[in-house]
Amino acid sequence: MSVPRFWRKQVARYNLVGTHCKKCDDYFYPPRNMCPACRREGEIEDFKFSGKGEVVTYTIIHTAAEGFENQTPYVLGIIKLEEGPSLTSQIICEPKNAHIGMKVKPVFRKLGQDGEQGMIYYGTKFVPDQC
Repeated sequence: MSVPRFWRKQVARYNLVGTHCKKCDDYFYPPRNMCPACRREGEIEDFKFSGKGEVVTYTIIHTAAEGFENQTPYVLGIIKLEEGPSLTSQIICEPKNAHIGMKVKPVFRKLGQDGEQGMIYYGTKFVPDQC
């Protein structure tokens, strides 16, 4: 299998796809094979999240990891999705405009690149939801 094809098959990477337990109505991101509450009696199904959510907490990164130096300062936050799960993601906004409780929506953006001539990989980041 080619490298691009491999990454295209990583559905949860390019979409906010998690799982939902039909028995207890809990939602999970990243996806789970088994519901931690219902265990074997739960019925897990794939679920695509809307991606809309709210900033629970955030930090401003001034000294970035290797490969992200040119992006500083940037906002990294914990987003609580409308359906319930929380995840960590970059929030694309001016650091001074970030705040707890800010409504956000997902956008598809470049996450990084393997070396100067390497493969570019993409994923979900969040932006303020002006609606």
